Amino acid sequence: MQETLKVLLIDDHPLMRRGIKQLVELDDNFEVIADVGGGAEGISVALQTSPDLIILDLNMKGLSGLDTLKGLRAEGVDARIVILTVSDAKNDIFALMDAGADGYLLKDTEPDTLLEQLKAIAQGEVILSDSIKNLLLEREHCQDPMDSLTEREMDVLRLIATGLSNKQIAGQLFISEETVKVHIRNLLRKLNVHSRVAATVLYFEYNGR
Repeated sequence: MQETLKVLLIDDHPLMRRGIKQLVELDDNFEVIADVGGGAEGISVALQTSPDLIILDLNMKGLSGLDTLKGLRAEGVDARIVILTVSDAKNDIFALMDAGADGYLLKDTEPDTLLEQLKAIAQGEVILSDSIKNLLLEREHCQDPMDSLTEREMDVLRLIATGLSNKQIAGQLFISEETVKVHIRNLLRKLNVHSRVAATVLYFEYNGR
C-alpha cells in the first residue's frame, strides 16, 4: 500500500484554499495536514509537520510566495514545493524556479489535470504548465545554466568539485547538512544533471579547466 503524502496549503484566499483542499483530497494518496493563509505561518507549520508536498500561492499579503519559498528552503525544508498561481509573468516564473520550486502551475488548469500534475510533482517530477515550460526553454537557449546558480549554490558546487562531503561542506559554509542537501538538489535541477560528478564536470568546463 502506498504511503499517504502529507500536503500543506499556503494561500491567502480562504475560498481557494478550500477548493484546492477538496480537490487534493479526492486522491487517497494525499492528506492535507494543514492549510494556512500566510507565508510566515506556512514556514512555521512546515517546520513542525514536515510535509511531503507544499502548494504555495505567489501573490499573498504580507510575505510573498517568493519570500516564503526562499524562507522554506533557507530553513532546510526539503518538501516538494509547487507554485499554484494566476501569474505567468516571466520575472515571477524565473525567480521562483531559481529559488527552488519543483513545479509552477496556473490556477486556470483543469481540475483533473491539476491533480495529475500535483501527483507527478509529489513523486519527484518537475512539472510546469505548457506556457511556463516554453518560457523556460526560451531562457535556456539564451543562458548558460551555470549563470542561474545563486552565489551560495556556486559555493556549494565549488566545494563539491574539490571532493568534499556534505558534512564537510556544511562545516566550511557554517550551515546545516540539510541546507547543503537542499542547495545540491537545486543546483542539480538548474544544471539539468543527476549527479555530483556531472555537476563537477560542468563546473570545470565553466571555469575553463
